[in-house]
Amino acid sequence: MKTALASVLAAGVASACCIGPVAVVLLGAGTFAAALSALEPYRPFLLSATALLLGVAFYVAYRPTLDRDTCSPASRTRNRVAVWFAVALTTALATFPYYVLYLF
Repeated sequence: MKTALASVLAAGVASACCIGPVAVVLLGAGTFAAALSALEPYRPFLLSATALLLGVAFYVAYRPTLDRDTCSPASRTRNRVAVWFAVALTTALATFPYYVLYLF
């Protein structure tokens, strides 16, 4: 669960160079939007970290259980749903620069 949240956070930071300026301009603070575009050179590294963290999250959610494992099936299901939600949110954030042109 923690790795899923970390991957969403990394995707959010990776997309801050694109989503941030649009959101901030819509709120009326254009100078702060220009500062967020400085994160663009770090985007490939942050997206790589996102992919790595999502891989770890999938491993933790789908790893084989042992007889001594104390996790209930309900908590495993909740973790798996959280990982898939993180993937959907990460995909939406990472692909934002490609579909933003169609929004405005």
